[in-house]
Amino acid sequence: MRAVHHPSARTDRHPPPPFNAPAARRLRTALGMGPEHVAHALRGSYGLPYVTPALVAAWERGTATPSHPELAALAGALWCSPGELIGRPRTLREHRVARGLAPEDVARTVGHELHAYLRMEETGHWRGTERQSAALARMLGLSLADVITVTGREDRLAELLRSAATTRWQAYVRPVSKIAPLERRPLEEALHRLHRDYQGHMAATLSWGGGHGDAGDSGREFLDRIVDHFWTAVGDATR
Repeated sequence: MRAVHHPSARTDRHPPPPFNAPAARRLRTALGMGPEHVAHALRGSYGLPYVTPALVAAWERGTATPSHPELAALAGALWCSPGELIGRPRTLREHRVARGLAPEDVARTVGHELHAYLRMEETGHWRGTERQSAALARMLGLSLADVITVTGREDRLAELLRSAATTRWQAYVRPVSKIAPLERRPLEEALHRLHRDYQGHMAATLSWGGGHGDAGDSGREFLDRIVDHFWTAVGDATR
């Protein structure tokens, strides 16, 4: 008898999207389905003959991650949008998949040739004009933080924020505003807070008797998440 080749979940050449395993389990349970029912639907209705209940359970435990095609099929089986099964999107492709949009639709709306748009998804480097960037943000529902991430400017923002937190924050209001065009008052408040929190964190760690080594580790941890701290501070300043 001739062996049947089952396509691998990893034949998709794109990295898998960030998968929200608890959401998948919650949606399946709400439908009164077991992993075996989901696996049957994926095999019979979505052309994924290799999917087993054990694989579905592994997705839900977070020990395996569905590929882009598998996630789209799973969303169909669970009667939800792909976005409901994706964790916080980080890349342009992940945001598009979360919205359930075809690349052709996004390319046409923002005014790019399809091959050029797909190249931007591949490389992670957005090369659109200001108008095209605004159209992309509207279509994909991107926040300012998302726009900065998908256009490849988050690393530069993090570099500036680390300097603002560790040196004289006032000198970084203008450079940061060129990347994150916020109103001056909330931007200044956010940078001041980063500086204050970082310096206070370092001082508190030293006062606990942990020594300079512990303070350095704690400070590096704060700086590693500086972009998240920044957007939290901006949110607080604009309330």
